[in-house]
Parts: sequence; structure tokens; C-alpha cells
Amino acid sequence: MLQSIQYSMDFIRDEARQLVQQGVISRHQPIYVLCQYIPAREWNWVECELEKSSFLLRDRIGDLLGREDWDND
Repeated sequence: MLQSIQYSMDFIRDEARQLVQQGVISRHQPIYVLCQYIPAREWNWVECELEKSSFLLRDRIGDLLGREDWDND
């Protein structure tokens, strides 16, 4: 039996942050672009977590990540 991953908000934020840092996605794109990088069978978990935290799929990745501090400023 396949075990699905429980996606916490911290996990979702970490995944999004890594994709932004790699230049794969932009902070200005909507959250729903993450569905391209998360297995389809597990996307419902992500949607539920986002909804519980009052995020909409059309909200920006930057809203999900919040403010970030940079060491090299």
C-alpha cells in the first residue's frame, strides 16, 4: 500500500522557497503553480493545508513565503 505524505504548511513553504531560490518559479506567481512540482495524487493534501491557513490558490507565492531576510544585504 502506498503511503501518502502529510503536507504541513512548513513543508509547503520549504518546497516553495527552494523552487524560488532555484529560479524555477517566481515569488510573483500564484500558489497554484506549485501543483506542477507536487505529485497529482497528493495535491489534495496541499490544497487542504492551504485552505486551513486561509490561502487561496490565486494568492502569490510571496504571500505564502512571507518576508525573507537576506544575509548578504
